[in-house]
Amino acid sequence: MKRAGQKVVAGTEAPGTSQTSKKQKTSLHGSGFGESDPCTSMDWGSLPHHVILRVFQFLTLVDRARASSVCRRWNEVFHIPDLWRRFEFELSQPATSYLKSTHPDLIQQIIKRHADHLQYVSFKVDSSTESAEAACDILSQLVNCSIKTLGLISTAKPSFMNVSKAHFASALTVVFVNSKSLSSIKIDDTPLDDPSLKVLVANNSDTLKLLKMSSCPHVSPAGILCVADQCHGLKELALNYYILSDELLLALSSEKHVDLEHLRIDVVSENPGQVQFHTIKKQSWDALVKHSPKVNIVMYFFLYEDEFDAFFREETPVTHLYFGRAVSKAMLGRIGMNCPRLIELVVCANGLQPLDAELIQIAERCKNLTAMGLGECEVTCRGFIEFVKMCGGRLTQLSIMEEVLIPDSDYSLDRLHLEVSKHLGRMWFPDMMPTW
Repeated sequence: MKRAGQKVVAGTEAPGTSQTSKKQKTSLHGSGFGESDPCTSMDWGSLPHHVILRVFQFLTLVDRARASSVCRRWNEVFHIPDLWRRFEFELSQPATSYLKSTHPDLIQQIIKRHADHLQYVSFKVDSSTESAEAACDILSQLVNCSIKTLGLISTAKPSFMNVSKAHFASALTVVFVNSKSLSSIKIDDTPLDDPSLKVLVANNSDTLKLLKMSSCPHVSPAGILCVADQCHGLKELALNYYILSDELLLALSSEKHVDLEHLRIDVVSENPGQVQFHTIKKQSWDALVKHSPKVNIVMYFFLYEDEFDAFFREETPVTHLYFGRAVSKAMLGRIGMNCPRLIELVVCANGLQPLDAELIQIAERCKNLTAMGLGECEVTCRGFIEFVKMCGGRLTQLSIMEEVLIPDSDYSLDRLHLEVSKHLGRMWFPDMMPTW
């Protein structure tokens, strides 16, 4: 009985003597009613900097700014350089744009405290001249910058083209002179000129690898040659067709240090029938490919049907072709005959003439073709299956609108997808037109 009594006493002492510890345990695990949640009582300001920094990296700029007002420690993290290496300035006029503009106070804070931290910077502006001028004003103040990537993006024309050339050149000069480490620049549809390019290469010749400047009417072939001559690491170049010439291609081919990987050419016409396009000789193309055998030559066409006469009459080493407007059967026939290096072909529109023969010829002669896209065109199911059969499994991308395919006596659309899938070695369906 004594042992039993001792057991009872021992059993009753524990609850009586451990009320404090029980409360501590309840508070620690948050399992007691009426006890405070540890998440609400935790001192969030005591989190390590690297943890707070990681949280901030997942937040949008607006949420990050709000979070910075939690406490002094979070505000300190808000200004850590790692958070300001990449930034996109959005500049727009409320009456004419759907873009949400970056707040002016934030812009001034970035200029004052983080200009020397910025490395990857883009400016997205609407069509208004005021927004483009505001972008130039910001560029003019980045005197302590060390930018590696710069992009000027217009969501609609005219934007930068309406800014005075002097104002634009002055703003770019600040960045070109002070950065000295620019590797990637995208400045399409801007008043960029040859003197600005000379400033660029004089200060960034050892680092520049990518230069996109399509639709820059103040740039001449001489400006391009200056870039090619000075920038030994240049790998990607994008320009407008009006700058392209036999002399330029031969010059690019004669520079031993130039080894282009991508050459993008935009062929654009704003007014139908008013532009006469020159022809590039086969020997000039051959010289470029011989010099840089792995170069991808990408051409974007935005022409009207009667403006294609100068193109693809001789063998052309283009690898990627995109037609943004209607292109004739005859033009597609030339592509099948004279583009043996073709890898990708996208045709947005053609008309109501079946393209069976043209596609089959492309499949026969373009042995590297791996991607095809067809929009407002017509192809019979029989012809399309023959095209796919000839290309086989090398077609890694095949985007064809259902409206393009014309059922015939041999194949319905239901049977078509099974037959195409068999030759591709994977399940395939035509694309459907959105119903909204």
